Amino acid sequence: MLSSSSPPRGAALYSCKNEASPSIRCSPRVTVTSSSAKSILHSSGSHASSEKSGVRKAEASVPRGERKKIIALCLMFFCILFAYGVLRDTKDALVVAAKGSNAEIIPFLKTWVNLPVAIGFTVVYTKLSNVLSREALFYACVLSFVGIFGSFAFVLYPLRGILHTTALADDLLSGPIALFRNWAFVLFYVMAELWGSVVVSVLFWGFANQITSLDEAKRFYPLFGLAANVALVFAERTVKFFAELRGRLGPDIDGWGFSLKGMMSIVVMLGFTICTIYWWMNAYVVNDRNLPRKKKIKATTSVGESVKLLVKSRYILDLATLVIAYEISINLSESHVGYYIAYTLLPQLPNSTFLEDFSTWIGIMSLSMTLLSRLIFNNFGWGVLAAIISIVIPGITFLSLALSNGSETPFVRGIGVTVAVYVGIVQHIVKKNAKYSLFDPCKEMTHIPLDEDTKVKSKAIVDIICNPLGAALVLMLGPLSTPYVCMVLLVIMLAWLRAARSLDKQF
Repeated sequence: MLSSSSPPRGAALYSCKNEASPSIRCSPRVTVTSSSAKSILHSSGSHASSEKSGVRKAEASVPRGERKKIIALCLMFFCILFAYGVLRDTKDALVVAAKGSNAEIIPFLKTWVNLPVAIGFTVVYTKLSNVLSREALFYACVLSFVGIFGSFAFVLYPLRGILHTTALADDLLSGPIALFRNWAFVLFYVMAELWGSVVVSVLFWGFANQITSLDEAKRFYPLFGLAANVALVFAERTVKFFAELRGRLGPDIDGWGFSLKGMMSIVVMLGFTICTIYWWMNAYVVNDRNLPRKKKIKATTSVGESVKLLVKSRYILDLATLVIAYEISINLSESHVGYYIAYTLLPQLPNSTFLEDFSTWIGIMSLSMTLLSRLIFNNFGWGVLAAIISIVIPGITFLSLALSNGSETPFVRGIGVTVAVYVGIVQHIVKKNAKYSLFDPCKEMTHIPLDEDTKVKSKAIVDIICNPLGAALVLMLGPLSTPYVCMVLLVIMLAWLRAARSLDKQF
């Protein structure tokens, strides 16, 4: 029983904090009489009202309309990257395993097919953007990709014996003739590459930049990277499942044809899901009266105007420098580090649960990068994160390259081959996560302050052309020894850092 005198205000609250964690609100164990109930309620009323006010403020910090917009964008990005992961992991194996083809066809495809097709697609895209609305252009692009992938699995691949010019190619020289022989496979390869540039970079990020404010982007764009990396893990599991299923089929069944129909059916369903989410967002999110609206301006542009903008605008030139520098760093990593680790150092590594749980580590790194990027955005700003990315990606490639190619040196023998391999594996995990968790959110924020006309022009030239251009430049350099690769990485790092600092001043 309580004494007749009223307890001091806050006494119950103070004793509760001594019994439990300060972060947890608990009820004091007291017996309340009817005479003292009013005084206790009065003394605790201010605490309860302030607590409810804090909850309401926390809920108000993310409005309902904003939540449904971010969740829908994350789901759309998940579907886009799920499809891209399946396509990316299928295209290389398909063209390399084709009749009369080998791994040497990949550099030729990236240099002399992807880049010209990307330029041609940019011309078509800019022409269509002057005729179609933004919504109609989105549907036209996504459904065109979906139609080609579905047709390849169910029509072109089963009829490859009739459609491919095998007899004519046999009478010609080898090498690039494999492109002519297996033209349907080449079409699939090029469209899979364009999905990453067009659907991911231009359509999705263009739509996100259109309906998202800069403050929202700083808080939520890193979450898109988490959704993307989870989608890529699902895609890898899907491709692995169909690869194992292909190996279990009987000799009378075309394993590749069976698995292609399954995987492309998934891609087609994902494509329709993407269009459905896009329609729903335009109907119920973009036109929501509770959300701030951006004035829609019909941008009329051409490839020539986009090139002029790239040359004249320091801002767009810096953006293009970021994309090209990233692509060069990543392709140098794949061509010089990845091959050496996979075929030279990994066989020397004892069995390890680290390698068996590779996808798990990718997920852990993705979550860590997402949290880290949000922390840097909120506390240090865009420029610090951009500078860190410009140093870390080329720098870790440089380190793994030096260790992997110096496996016979006294230094590497001293730390052990296992350490060198782990550095390469960490570099590979960082590379897989950095694009969607760090690089893309950081890059795409810089498009938001631009006017509608400049956004369309910059997207057309930076995202569609500069991506394959960076890969083509690496292949044009040809095979380089380790010292020259390190010099190239140093130049790229300095150019990347300079462009990032310049953008930070203009952003």
